Amino acid sequence: MTAVAEATTALPLLEVAADFPILSRPVNGRRLTYLDNGATTQKPDAVIEAERRFYRESNANIHRGVHWLSQHATERYDAARASVQRFVNAPSADEIVFTRGTTEAINLVAQSWGRPRLTVGDEILITHMEHHSNIVPWQLLCEQTGAVLKVAAVDDQGELDLASFDALLGERTRLVAITHVSNALGTVTPVVELTAKAHAAGAIVLIDGAQAVAHTRVDVQAIGCDFYAFSGHKLYAPTGIGALYGRAELLRHMPPWQGGGDMIRTVAFERTTFAPPPQRFEAGTPNIAGAIGLAAAIDYVSRVGLERIAAHEHALLLRATAALGDIPGLRIVGTARHKAGIVSFLVDGIHPHDLGTILDSEGVAIRAGHHCAMPLMTRFGIPGTARASFALYNDFADIDALVAAIRKAQDMFGTRRPR
Repeated sequence: MTAVAEATTALPLLEVAADFPILSRPVNGRRLTYLDNGATTQKPDAVIEAERRFYRESNANIHRGVHWLSQHATERYDAARASVQRFVNAPSADEIVFTRGTTEAINLVAQSWGRPRLTVGDEILITHMEHHSNIVPWQLLCEQTGAVLKVAAVDDQGELDLASFDALLGERTRLVAITHVSNALGTVTPVVELTAKAHAAGAIVLIDGAQAVAHTRVDVQAIGCDFYAFSGHKLYAPTGIGALYGRAELLRHMPPWQGGGDMIRTVAFERTTFAPPPQRFEAGTPNIAGAIGLAAAIDYVSRVGLERIAAHEHALLLRATAALGDIPGLRIVGTARHKAGIVSFLVDGIHPHDLGTILDSEGVAIRAGHHCAMPLMTRFGIPGTARASFALYNDFADIDALVAAIRKAQDMFGTRRPR
């Protein structure tokens, strides 16, 4: 048996697919082949039940009530924070801030850490691979402070150009904000190396981990980063919940970003004092059920095993890369040496949106467009791509269905060529 086959059969589809009720739902009369996991993952029964059980048995507002139900809800919310802490190996649960997702987490850092500190001529360094959520907040911050945004290049394979990164990293660099895994190309960036370089230059580091946490073990202490942001909905958890890890010494000196209930210590018309982190950054009633659902998702992937998931998805990536590469007229965009389970591609004579529509008629769900990475698409001189992204419940049959649907699209457009 080959290494690829061993990796795949180590996590057979039937072992986990039954845990995801939506996967049994036909689409357009076809078996659902869900390959849009980079946009959002499906949810296992364990997560769905955790949210349902909270509303049936534990629903109350937290941190504000002396009655039993409020205390019980608070305990479950605090336990969820501790689950996130362990999941990313943060030193303290107080370094975990619940947010609506990666986007809100990055905006929080921009406005609470960056806005009071940056000034004219300071520099923020990002890469050409960034999602819009790791571009636009820094552009807004630059407009507010006079700081300058610098962008490190990527090469034709979709790998970060380290020489470009090194050339742009300098004494005026205050922040380096980088993706852990490119959502458009699947490229895995060398975050440990980049963090060390940034710290040597005196900069702090924020990592966008939205595409990483469901696919590999994340250890913020081993990486050495100052901030790490991710979204629950890409980790088999509910939408509207995410987390920001921030080093305690940084959070301690950051002012609140939003004001309101539960982030205060005292309020008077003359002066308000604020709660310590993380409560300082969680104004208003939080997504309590979402946090509990996130903890359930973490428990789920931990039981399956992140190492097993990573091996399984790598096998899928190898199989998909080979199978798609055998289709005449198909070009894979992004061929980095180190990739996560994402394959972006173009098919001659078929617009990605048309391709996505035809695949949908065959029950195959992919993403088509610029993937919130318009500058990266411009870098490659294309308007967008079709993207297949994998999760722990996908198998070789999903790749076969993808290939068959692409060939049907070529037949419909009259562009299919013999191998």
